[in-house]
Amino acid sequence: MLTVFVGITIFLFLIDEITKIIQMLEGIAEQANMNMVYLQTILKIIGIAYIAEFGAQIAKDAGQASIASKIELAGKILILVMAIPILTAVIEMVLSLLPT
Repeated sequence: MLTVFVGITIFLFLIDEITKIIQMLEGIAEQANMNMVYLQTILKIIGIAYIAEFGAQIAKDAGQASIASKIELAGKILILVMAIPILTAVIEMVLSLLPT
């Protein structure tokens, strides 16, 4: 319980900094005329990675290494599923550059 409480407390102290980073990334994406859907997807992927890592560390601290590995696997699968649209766009862009 202490680990969860401390982790959440630290996260709450960092919310302002995280908001600044997200706003900066949104500004850069707008300047680059990037589709905001891709940025939102990337931010979601990063969030999933952090949450999965946090959950796995809590499980490891509780002595549940097998549950921790399952949490990590679930996080990786969710990241892969969310990355499919970005991978598809990259492949389509590469294919459009190749001569036919």
